[in-house]
Amino acid sequence: MKQYLDLCRHVMTQGTDKADRTNTGTKSVFGYQMRFDLFEGFPLLTTKKVYLRAIIHELLWFIAGDTNIKYLVDHDVRIWNEWPYEAFKKSSDYQQETMDEFVQKIKNDPEFAKKHGNLGPVYGAQWRNFNGVDQLMEVIRQIKHNPDSRRIILSAWNPAELPHMALPPCHTFMQFYVANGELSLQLYQRSGDIFLGIPFNIASYSLFLMMVAQVTGLKPKTFVHTIGDAHIYANHFEQIELQLTRTPRPLPKMIINPNIKNITDFKFEDFELVDYNPYPAIKGAVAV
Repeated sequence: MKQYLDLCRHVMTQGTDKADRTNTGTKSVFGYQMRFDLFEGFPLLTTKKVYLRAIIHELLWFIAGDTNIKYLVDHDVRIWNEWPYEAFKKSSDYQQETMDEFVQKIKNDPEFAKKHGNLGPVYGAQWRNFNGVDQLMEVIRQIKHNPDSRRIILSAWNPAELPHMALPPCHTFMQFYVANGELSLQLYQRSGDIFLGIPFNIASYSLFLMMVAQVTGLKPKTFVHTIGDAHIYANHFEQIELQLTRTPRPLPKMIINPNIKNITDFKFEDFELVDYNPYPAIKGAVAV
């Protein structure tokens, strides 16, 4: 994926050194856009192995309107664990449990999970119930019945509920576009962690585009990814430089069960990735 490496190279060479909420430090640029033609393959990064299982389960979690990490933990997806764990450490129930012990309690104790696994009204809540509006179903209805509309929009940014969210949404706003029997999607992401987050976001929203296209009888065309603050954390510089030494390999293909016609009916088993040949994974710490 040359587009991703171009982003990495641009930020490393042109980025401004900036402080950040996590006190890690970043190189940052403001306003960057990438385009991915899904006819060319599924845009899953090949310069390092990306954990597709987590991407699919997180997306299904969003679509279900779920905001508790228990579903993710039950499927061995840990990408959201840090935020409720940090909140748990500040509670009166905290007894010096490690992160692994916390995760096991989420998995095995439904009452504990209900109390300490919830993230507040994050993505899924806004997608399915934004002040009483099921935005996801409204988007699908508009695509089917009013495809030329310029108002086919889904927003995760709800100012009234931001104080109650474990993490305000980074990927905040999306718009769908229908032309010639093809569906495209543009995402506006206010903040993008280029090493850890952006590869996930590219794959997740490309897959979401494919799913919505299937249930609306269209072909998926272009995913447009617009990033506000595009940044590389200082503790990821070496990992990014390593990727820049690697030559992108051919993109894999994503096969989706064609029998699924309702967006809420998709299951993990309905997705098959073929011909994925990435370089080895590269580890990096998440900034919380």
